[in-house]
Amino acid sequence: MVPILAARGLVKHYGRVTAIDGADFEVRAGEVLAVVGDNGAGKSSLIKALSGALVPEAGQIEVDGTPVHFRSPLDARRCGIETVYQDLALAPAQDIASNLFLGREKRRPGLLGTVLRKLDHAAMRAEAQRVLDDLGISVKSIGQPVETLSGGQRQGVAVARAAAFGTKVVIMDEPTAALGVAESAKVLALIDRLRDRGLPVVLISHNMPQVFDIADRIHVHRLGRRVGLVSPRTHSMNDVVGLITGALRIGDDGQLEEVTGEHRRVD
Repeated sequence: MVPILAARGLVKHYGRVTAIDGADFEVRAGEVLAVVGDNGAGKSSLIKALSGALVPEAGQIEVDGTPVHFRSPLDARRCGIETVYQDLALAPAQDIASNLFLGREKRRPGLLGTVLRKLDHAAMRAEAQRVLDDLGISVKSIGQPVETLSGGQRQGVAVARAAAFGTKVVIMDEPTAALGVAESAKVLALIDRLRDRGLPVVLISHNMPQVFDIADRIHVHRLGRRVGLVSPRTHSMNDVVGLITGALRIGDDGQLEEVTGEHRRVD
């Protein structure tokens, strides 16, 4: 199966610091791929490269097996890759529909749109309501300001925007980090719905119970590269933590093994 989004040998330095060190990556159609690793492991730099926010110095990114060269997030969005960042990038004072179409506003047909550049608010509200209904996101009114929503509802609006325009992959950076148990469950249910629609989701998270609850595969990142790609059905949480900390590694036979002194990598 050709991965929807893949990367091979990505490299990025910041001065003398190596942020991405020959990193590989792949996500398949209709799966939730969790990306885990310690702070400073290079997860954010990897995701920025995949979403066009960072240009790697070496390596190759592919969409549906075709090489691509992202110079900006707009390039990635044109390829159907949408990212939901931790800050959500929402405009609090604007309504839900305006936030869904932020930067992609629809114009009125005819001269009103082409010459006077009038926005088609009715069409945007109707389309926004359809997207929210499809994802099971409940709000009082599509016209209410985002600042009046709960944290979980705001996350839902950001996810809905990504789902509306992400035709290939949705990347989500710590989507439940600031949420309580009930609202976190709603966001995880949203991720499930995206997967059910065949849209792959890349989930960056530190929450191991949530990762094991929803992920189909787990990409373990350490010291700027992928050190393991495992399934929560065949590996335990302790296995993944061992890979994250460097206490375990995947041997030549594909099995986990303890890292002894002579095998430890020196950086």
